[in-house]
Amino acid sequence: MEVKHAGCAAPHAHPRGQLIYASRGVMRVVSGNEVLVVPPSQAVWVPPDVEHEVYFPGEVSLRNLFLERGVSGRLPNECTILKVSPLLRELILKVVTVGENYLPESSGYRLMMVLVDELCQAEPTELRLPMGHDERLQRAIERMIADPGGIETIEGLASVACTSPRTLARLFIRETGLTFGAWKKRLILQEAIERLASGQSVTTVAFDLGYQSLSAFIDMFRQALGASPGQYLSQNSGTSTPS
Repeated sequence: MEVKHAGCAAPHAHPRGQLIYASRGVMRVVSGNEVLVVPPSQAVWVPPDVEHEVYFPGEVSLRNLFLERGVSGRLPNECTILKVSPLLRELILKVVTVGENYLPESSGYRLMMVLVDELCQAEPTELRLPMGHDERLQRAIERMIADPGGIETIEGLASVACTSPRTLARLFIRETGLTFGAWKKRLILQEAIERLASGQSVTTVAFDLGYQSLSAFIDMFRQALGASPGQYLSQNSGTSTPS
């Protein structure tokens, strides 16, 4: 286990595939044109030779697993956030104690094969945020990131981007694959996860991110991620957060 405090790992790549799992704390991974937020109940898969940066908003407890190319080919060919089931979590924690010095057909080898099978079956999540290249879209995105709860409509954002609402709506779909509303929801989810993990209350986060009622925020969170904010963060993390 490696404990890291707030900071970042500069852009880098590995010749092998990498699974990064934080049993405590939240990571933000930047790869190419996407930002991925990884809560404690999930892990991020980074394929071989893919450049990425990892940011740690607070203290995290990390486990890193490296998979050879022959095995990595069974997993996604782009950075992907994977849900970590209770079984997969225990396998990760056990495998890091085995290390790399195991023989073919040994108990360590068989454990690795079970781990790979579980990874291949792990369900991906949609906590990724495509950025886009168009300057107008970038201006809009920069404004939204700076104030996630401040922009309520695409009309209000279009004036910042110096374009029309219709053009901006088309840019979101063309360059990110998401509508303005879907992109904004993912941004809010990412922001909410980081703020909740830092210790802010659900009520504070909800109102800071532009929600007029706590129940509306919790309903949005549950519909998007399948659990209330407190339940979501406490899954597999060994912590308890009020819902």
